[in-house]
Amino acid sequence: APAASAPAGNESTAPMVGTFDAASAPDAAAYVNVGDTISEGQTICIIEAMKVMNEFKSDTSATITAIIAKDGEAVQFGDTLFQVQ
Repeated sequence: APAASAPAGNESTAPMVGTFDAASAPDAAAYVNVGDTISEGQTICIIEAMKVMNEFKSDTSATITAIIAKDGEAVQFGDTLFQVQ
C-alpha cells in the first residue's frame, strides 16, 4: 500500500538528465503550482542540459497534486518531477 503522505495520481517524469527549473527566470513566476489544472502540451517546467533550455510539456490534461523536483537541482532520466491526477 502507498504511504499515507504520498499524493494520489500519476507521476510526470524527467525525459532527460539536466537541471530542473520551475520558472523561465529566477525572478519569474513558476510555470505551475500545486492545485493548478494543466492542459496537454502546456509547458510545466524547463530542464536545462548543456546550457540548452528544454521546455518540458505535459503529456496529459490533469491537476498538479505535488511538485517533487526542487528548483535548481539536478534530475536524472526517469526521476519524478510532478504528481498529477
